[in-house]
Formats: sequence, structure tokens, C-alpha cells
Amino acid sequence: MKDLIIDNEEAMVEAGKNLGSKAKPGDTFALIGDLGAGKTHFTKGLVEGSGCESSVTSPTFPLLHEYLQGKVPIYHFDFYRINSVHELIDIGWEDYAESDGICVIEWADKFTEIIPNNAIWFRLSIKDNGSRIIQKIIN
Repeated sequence: MKDLIIDNEEAMVEAGKNLGSKAKPGDTFALIGDLGAGKTHFTKGLVEGSGCESSVTSPTFPLLHEYLQGKVPIYHFDFYRINSVHELIDIGWEDYAESDGICVIEWADKFTEIIPNNAIWFRLSIKDNGSRIIQKIIN
């Protein structure tokens, strides 16, 4: 995937849909980027692309949302308010990461040490003109 320039929320959702339609059990998507860069909109599209019609919101306060109605369960994490790996273990991170579901992690760079080695990393950033860029990070 080459860098994508995204001009609006709908295009961000479409980029996520494209990825979600190809996602498979056991995939982990690690998203990094500033506040407002589009991580949740990208995830919304990913969830839709996997065949789930649930409403997607940021799990900033609950820390995790589960979307179980699609072809594969999706576990949407937000590490923003998590302060330690121990907190992640307490909410069952290892069970989710080792499942046959798809994990999507916002703010994944906070705890890189627990992200699976086969995770697919994306950096979402905001350009000066307000558009967004999605970059796949080769790790």
C-alpha cells in the first residue's frame, strides 16, 4: 500500500473499508497518529469492510469495543488512557491478541512491546492543509 492522501472523513472510512474487506482472522492493525488524525474513522471503515454494521466509536473511555456481527470478530482497543502493560493484561489483552479475531489498536505506539510481531502498522497524520495521510509502516 502506498501512502494515501485523504481529503475528508468519507475517504478515510473508504480506505478502512478496503482494508477491512481483505482482513483475516488473527490480523492486528496498529494505528498511530495525533489526535484528530482519523484513527477512529479508519477503524469505522475497517469494521464496515469486514461485514459488520455496528456503529463504531472511539473506545477512549471504555478502552475496548467488540464488534461481533461481521465475518470475523473485531476488537477495537484505544491505548490512549492506559498507563501500563499491567492494565492491558487486566482487561484481557493476551486473550484478544491470541484469538482468531482482528485487533485494531489506536495509540499502539504506547506499548509496542506487547504488539504482535506480525502486526500491520499505519501512521495517520494531518497535513498543513487539513488533509490526512495514511502511511503503512514497514517493520
